Amino acid sequence: MSNEKLCLSVAVAEYPHTSAVRSGAVPVEGIEPEIVTIKPQIGAFRRMIRNLEFDVCELAPTTYMIARSHGYPMIALPIFVMRRFHHSGILVRPDAGIKIPKDLEGRKVGVRAYSVTTGVWTRQVLIEEFGLDSSKVNWIVDDEEHVTELTLPSNVARAPEGTSLADMMASSELAAGFSGNAGVGRSGSPTAGGWKEVEAHYPDLLPNAADLEAKYFKRTGIYPMHGTVVMKESVYRQNPWVAKSLFDAFSKAHDQWLPTLDAPTDASDKKYAALRRIVGRDPLPYGIEANLPTIRALEETAFKQGLTTKRMSVEEMFIDPEAQ
Repeated sequence: MSNEKLCLSVAVAEYPHTSAVRSGAVPVEGIEPEIVTIKPQIGAFRRMIRNLEFDVCELAPTTYMIARSHGYPMIALPIFVMRRFHHSGILVRPDAGIKIPKDLEGRKVGVRAYSVTTGVWTRQVLIEEFGLDSSKVNWIVDDEEHVTELTLPSNVARAPEGTSLADMMASSELAAGFSGNAGVGRSGSPTAGGWKEVEAHYPDLLPNAADLEAKYFKRTGIYPMHGTVVMKESVYRQNPWVAKSLFDAFSKAHDQWLPTLDAPTDASDKKYAALRRIVGRDPLPYGIEANLPTIRALEETAFKQGLTTKRMSVEEMFIDPEAQ
């Protein structure tokens, strides 16, 4: 490595556990990061996938795996900046007669995009834990997929032009839908409020989700990740040391943040502090070894759900900086 620092554009969102890297309080050895802020971060996802715009970027992990299977020139680091479980978040109309996940078969269910990571993880739970045949559900989407080459399964259809998933849910055209940014909650609610009101208006398919999530993790070791840090493959090939420098810096910022969860103050930290009851002291583990069950589960379910073009090994998808 020369004394001259390598300038890299870095589009990773502001979180309590990434802010020290973004601010420069934790330096990245050998690198001068050019921090790029895009709100919401989904805008960076699309720009990275469509234009390979950034040297380093936070991406939705499913989007990354789809892109990787299509040969996009990017590679991931095992830095996972967002996580949550997915036994909650499927909202059902009270009059739809849906009592268990199998009841979704033959019905229309709304999700923002078929490849949105929340949808993929939730379908994984419904398929693996409750025996849902996802191919028998009519999935209705109202947004485009990030990876344009993606061919959607035949049981995925677009919402009519000018009609939101919230509208379709309110008019009974949908029997169920995803909450929040993954579905009907994006466009308001039948009571003209935000997605919190959507959740209040429609019951969750699995009301005992918290208990189910704890048992799921204990049995499987799967802890769904969302934000994943990727880099241009050309940057890595020309400067392989960059992977460890980035991993070490984000890990140091993470380690400085971790003790703050003992007395959390903001909503994000309170969420992760609560997750400690399920996953242990570190609710955002980095590295390959700690995340093997999760990485393998997402790769497998993405292929089974018709999203990736081939099966991929962990080594094909992720650099292991700790082995360097």
